[in-house]
Amino acid sequence: MRVGGVIYQGQVFPLLLSGFLIVSCAGKPVFPWPAGKAETAILPPPTSPLSRSVIGFGVISASYTHVVSEPNASGFSLGYLRKSSIVEVLERRSVNNNGVPESWVLVGDSFRGWLREDVIQVYDSEARARTAAESLRP
Repeated sequence: MRVGGVIYQGQVFPLLLSGFLIVSCAGKPVFPWPAGKAETAILPPPTSPLSRSVIGFGVISASYTHVVSEPNASGFSLGYLRKSSIVEVLERRSVNNNGVPESWVLVGDSFRGWLREDVIQVYDSEARARTAAESLRP
């Protein structure tokens, strides 16, 4: 029996386990993010042109909203949609607006144009969209 810095085979696993527990309970990440690096938002992927023709049905959740010609603030207005209106959602796109990511959807029913995704609730079927629209009506 030797004493003074010798580790026997049966002691390796408990030693590694206790080292891991000490490091994980330290309260600080072992590999911190580089200084100044901000987290980025996770956005939905753009719609593939090979996907189905309609990705869902949307219900307008704002009192009314402009439908615009392009997925950005500089697009001109094509018309309005009121709260609880149901439209087909044809495409989803993420746009970088002065460093701020925005999500837009292309709708098409009576006219085809773009809406910010925060003014519309998207459902996978027209029946679900109709049920949601009824709950938004006064």
